[in-house]
Amino acid sequence: MQNAQAIKRGTDWLSGAGLRPTRQRVALASLLIGDGQHRHVTAESLFAAVQAQGDRVSLATVYNTLKAFCDAGLLQEVTVDGSKSYFDTNTHDHPHFYWEDEARLTDAPAEQLEISRLPRAPDGSEIASVDVVIRLRRTDS
Repeated sequence: MQNAQAIKRGTDWLSGAGLRPTRQRVALASLLIGDGQHRHVTAESLFAAVQAQGDRVSLATVYNTLKAFCDAGLLQEVTVDGSKSYFDTNTHDHPHFYWEDEARLTDAPAEQLEISRLPRAPDGSEIASVDVVIRLRRTDS
C-alpha cells in the first residue's frame, strides 16, 4: 500500500491536469510521481508495480490510463524501435539514452547535446519536435 504523501501527490498531479482522480488513476499516478522523482516506465513495468503493491488494475486499464496521462500533458511517450513505448514523467524536451542490453531508458544530459542543423521540412509541413534517443551497448573493456 502506498503512503499518504504519495497518494496526495498523485491526486494533486491528476487534479492539476483536469483529470478526475479515480482509484485506479491515483494508484498509477502515485507510483509514477509519488516520490517526486522522474521515471521512465513501460505499461508492463507499471502494471507489475501496481500488482506488487496489491492494487487491482488490468493491463488494458494501465495502457488506457497512460494514454490519458499523455493526452493531458502529464507524460511524454518515447518510442524505441518503432514499437516499444516508454512513458516519461519529465515532459520537458530532453534527450534519452536507451540501454540496449537492459531495454532501459534514462535521461541523457541535455546540456551536452548540440544539434547545429536540421533538414528543411517538406513543403506544407513544419517540424513539431525532435526526439533524440541515443542507443548504448555495454562494452567489456
